[in-house]
Amino acid sequence: MTVVVRESKETQIRLSVTAGAGIARVRTGEPFLDHMLVTLARYAGVDLDVQATGDLRHHLIEDVAIVFGQAIAAFAPAGCARYGERTISMDDALVQVVLDIGGRPYYRGPLPSPLYDHFMRSFADNAKATLHVRVLRGRDKHHVVEAAFKALGLALRDALIASGAVFSTKGSVQVQVSET
Repeated sequence: MTVVVRESKETQIRLSVTAGAGIARVRTGEPFLDHMLVTLARYAGVDLDVQATGDLRHHLIEDVAIVFGQAIAAFAPAGCARYGERTISMDDALVQVVLDIGGRPYYRGPLPSPLYDHFMRSFADNAKATLHVRVLRGRDKHHVVEAAFKALGLALRDALIASGAVFSTKGSVQVQVSET
């Protein structure tokens, strides 16, 4: 289990992620965010427990994404498959997510909702992941955003598989930082 706690003047968040069956307990006070996190956990095949409060909707959504990204970065096995790609349809929406959790943060979107586009960017930055989200079609913003979360979940499911190998021509990278 990986647990991340973040407290600031704006938000208070406690999030845990565990290998599991995709069971989520989410209480943020923001119903659509709760729905997206439950969906994400289900499709990623991880158990997720999130308790969060915040002063503004924007701060809450952004900071939950930061904490979730930090948790995934810590949770990912060193020898995980690293890559995932899924395309999901949901009614009028068709969304592709391509993911690399190999330590190089980059995000390319956008989603039609600025708040949830920012969620994806904040997640990618803090998970140290390359994340491309392509909206291939869709008119209903709810459907597009939900398809993106489902696709991200399935891509994470694939990327987090413990393979026992390091998928890099560099091999395992060791970094030491010391103060003098």
